[in-house]
Amino acid sequence: MVVSRTRPPACTDQLVDALGATIVRMGSAGAKAMAVVLGDADVYAHSGGQYEWDSCAPVAVAAAAGLHVSRLDGSPLVYNQPDPYMPDLLICRVELVNAVLTALRMGP
Repeated sequence: MVVSRTRPPACTDQLVDALGATIVRMGSAGAKAMAVVLGDADVYAHSGGQYEWDSCAPVAVAAAAGLHVSRLDGSPLVYNQPDPYMPDLLICRVELVNAVLTALRMGP
């Protein structure tokens, strides 16, 4: 599981516990998304907020590669909004979606 090098999401521990994940910290939303696209990681979770321009291209590439992309609650990512701030992001392998979202719903 890849997370921000400087601001790992609050849900990191619960995902590690639920999924048995190993954490890899790295910078750049694009680098983290591409780690999942390339198969170097299974999950990218981000809860620190970012702007649409930080995630739009990585999300488009991940979606085109057949990965799951959503908010951390499973709702769709909606772009081109008057307020371009996006509070969170999830990119993961499709076969892990249910496990990841279940773990996130259970809370800390």
